[in-house]
Amino acid sequence: MKFSTTLRSGSVRWAAPIILLLTFLYYVVGQTAPLSSYFHYAPSIVAEPLTTLYALAYATAAGLACWESGRLKSARIWALAPARSRYRIAANILAPVIALSWLVLLLPPAVSLARSATMPSLDSLRLPLAAMVICVAHAIVGFAVGCWVPRIIATPILAVADWLVVAFTRAMLPYWPRHVSGQFDTIGFGEVPRFVTAAAPILLAGGIAVGLLLLWLPFGWRLLRVALAAAVAVGGVFGAYRITADWSATPPITTGNVAMACTGSAPRMCVPEFNERYLSKAQSGSAKALSVLRDAGATSARPQLITDGYVDGRHQKASTDTEWRMMLTVPIQRGDAVYQVVVRSLKFRCKEVDVRTAHSAWLWAATKTGQAEAYQMRREQEGMNPEDRQLEKQIKADVTRVLAEPAAEQTKWIKKQLDTCQANPS
Repeated sequence: MKFSTTLRSGSVRWAAPIILLLTFLYYVVGQTAPLSSYFHYAPSIVAEPLTTLYALAYATAAGLACWESGRLKSARIWALAPARSRYRIAANILAPVIALSWLVLLLPPAVSLARSATMPSLDSLRLPLAAMVICVAHAIVGFAVGCWVPRIIATPILAVADWLVVAFTRAMLPYWPRHVSGQFDTIGFGEVPRFVTAAAPILLAGGIAVGLLLLWLPFGWRLLRVALAAAVAVGGVFGAYRITADWSATPPITTGNVAMACTGSAPRMCVPEFNERYLSKAQSGSAKALSVLRDAGATSARPQLITDGYVDGRHQKASTDTEWRMMLTVPIQRGDAVYQVVVRSLKFRCKEVDVRTAHSAWLWAATKTGQAEAYQMRREQEGMNPEDRQLEKQIKADVTRVLAEPAAEQTKWIKKQLDTCQANPS
């Protein structure tokens, strides 16, 4: 039977409009962040809409496969003389079902990529391809259930159970069930899931599916087939558990998978390539600002490298005295990257500093380095109530008074501000 004939005669004909409508609704509800916030990073753009759709795709594959299997059973196909292998018959009837489940996985990322004018990358295809393999496994399981349980009963129960089991693993402890369920997480900027992250759920679902396929082997003793199938299924489940048992909430990922542009020295500054047009101004401004602050006795910082830590995703790398990792992607576009470097260079003796002391030091340093406008912009972004505005007036008056004093007095004042503790010393 041709694919088109199977499509017209099967359950996909009436199920597809419902499933695709649900896919659209999940996409609209789940796509909350503006696509511009992903900076054309394809893995993040692809993974974001799929977080709410993996369970739907798997439930679609399992439920409709169960229905189609029951339909073959009702038609007594298996009682007819075998003109074709049972595997071929099953594959033919499952092809439209699997195709529909794949559409659930592929359409939303394709829409997001098109809307953001972003080309897909090989890294961005890793999770969708893994989920497509898992859909095939769920379809095989659903088909096997339909061979034994009446489809009227099995189909709704299996579809709902499949959706619930996969979707709710995100709220379960320990963490390993979510990592073997095929419910993949979102991907941060610069992150790429390791192959083992995608392989673990394939091992579990695939082991069970292959075990069920082995039961259909047309040769060999039945007891031997059952034992072999059970060994493969249990091996897949246990192997997936052993791989993921020690994982934290975040599965293994790599970071920094972004092309970078660098310029200058002392400090050399590196940012993602899409921010390269802002880089020269930010680097020269940062170098000049640090020099001014060192001459004023406010800092001794001499970083050799300043890297945009936004590319580290959720696993932020620690800074050192000579290598700073800072969130620069948004500030460098906004125009206050140099101000962020200025703030980073000021070292308070305490972990917690009162607002007046901290902002007085920051405003003084910003004014000395020509970043007063960036300081004010940052304060407005933070939001200020009437009390904050009154305090800001006092801070500006203090800083204006200090700036009118000789350089030596200013040095004494800033050192006192940095050493003042109103909390436990760090």
